[in-house]
Amino acid sequence: MLLIEIWKVALEAIRVNKLRSFLTMLGIIIGVGAVITMIALGTGAKRAVQASLAALGTNILTVTPGQSFMRGVASDQRVSLTVDDANEIQRAARHVVAVMPEMSRQLQVKKGNRNANISITGTVPEYFPNRSYTITAGRAFTSGDDESRRRHALLGAAVPDMFESNPVALIGQQIQIRGIPFEIIGVLSPKGAQSSFMNPDEQIFIPLQTARFRTHGTDRVRSIGVKVDDALNMNVAMIEVERVLRRTHKIRPGAAGDFLIRDQTELQQTFAETTETFSFLLAWIAIVSLVVGGIGIMNIMLVSVTERTREIGIRKALGATRSAILLQFLTEALVLCLVGGAIGVLVGAGAAQALAKWANWNTLISPFAVALAFLFSFVVGLFFGIWPARRAAGLDPIVSLRYE
Repeated sequence: MLLIEIWKVALEAIRVNKLRSFLTMLGIIIGVGAVITMIALGTGAKRAVQASLAALGTNILTVTPGQSFMRGVASDQRVSLTVDDANEIQRAARHVVAVMPEMSRQLQVKKGNRNANISITGTVPEYFPNRSYTITAGRAFTSGDDESRRRHALLGAAVPDMFESNPVALIGQQIQIRGIPFEIIGVLSPKGAQSSFMNPDEQIFIPLQTARFRTHGTDRVRSIGVKVDDALNMNVAMIEVERVLRRTHKIRPGAAGDFLIRDQTELQQTFAETTETFSFLLAWIAIVSLVVGGIGIMNIMLVSVTERTREIGIRKALGATRSAILLQFLTEALVLCLVGGAIGVLVGAGAAQALAKWANWNTLISPFAVALAFLFSFVVGLFFGIWPARRAAGLDPIVSLRYE
């Protein structure tokens, strides 16, 4: 019965001063809302990075041209990687199951009376399953198409919109790439932009040999993707690829390589660490806001103790114990923090949804973030409410009754 009575008195004290109670809770609302929003942003960014890296494929090494060195000085010219380099990797590297050279160039594409400048990528059929591409309509080109230098085109998901055409209706139609007619044989499913510099959906893919001899006119490739047979063999495969390229590029022992080999696993770990640090930084900024809100609650509770000094004296004169007074004021502080926390969760969730909708940011609200926000609200209420509560409980009843 005593606990119920204390609860009623605490709620009545909050109800009587509605505006002050709301203003007191405002710091907690902003703090909790900031915690929810910031953690949602951090978690969403982490998921987006993981999805982008997964879209690049698993167990993939990427070889790109590096710089040449003359007497220890780096040249400003990029070294060429060629189709022959890719063939040699396929032949000599034991732990490699697929090699996917890419040559890319911006070319003029025409369909009917519409023109567009689009990235034309020549590659091999193994590129699409290993890079996690799927087909929306039609089919991908085959090894036979590549060897025969067929003029077949596979459109990225965003290309049909450039020509204001239906993806399915485009199958079998012709486009002109650099004035050369190509037959559209398929349209890829969307992958989404993986960086601000490249959108894989805004590409047209053609067979590698077709690109080499018909449109690009070169055997130089932009990069070489290397599929490794097992994730455990990534380091061994990297050494094998390096050994092959150093031999084909005639690089002497001890000299710097003129190519770069990137491991998707290392890239994923780097991005994960970066986003995790970003999330913790944002969360700590929000927690500071929550602590500031707790200080505001403590100040208001101290003012409340001063205003209700005579009331405290009357209650003590009627038999209220020190622990009952302490519990009453502590309950008021906890109620203010928990109610403010609940409103803050709604505000934070709404802010995260608004950012996702209007700013196109990746957000994800997790139950962990909600539970963490409520836990901090409780701790803040307990920590910053204990001093005013102890001060109220320690008042002398005789002095309190004389207080005006």
